[in-house]
Amino acid sequence: MEAITVTAIVKAKPGREHELRGELIKMIGPTRTESGCLEYVLNESIEDALTFVFYERWENADAVQAHLDSEHYREYRQAVEELAESRTAYRLHPITP
Repeated sequence: MEAITVTAIVKAKPGREHELRGELIKMIGPTRTESGCLEYVLNESIEDALTFVFYERWENADAVQAHLDSEHYREYRQAVEELAESRTAYRLHPITP
């Protein structure tokens, strides 16, 4: 299987960005120790203080699914439900010439 890149864009509800940022940071440590996680980086937008972007690289689709099934991911989803205005994730494959 080919490696998968994921970009997950999370936009905070106005006034909730600091709380959301804290919850997102909690995901970094446990996720980086997951089997199949190649890279997991949280970014925040320079132009929009409400927008955060995870850049993730996974060995394969099974590793992505295991992440989505993990306890810390389920806890994260519950914790950010009231803090996030929107969440959009893209699963990507690189284009090679």
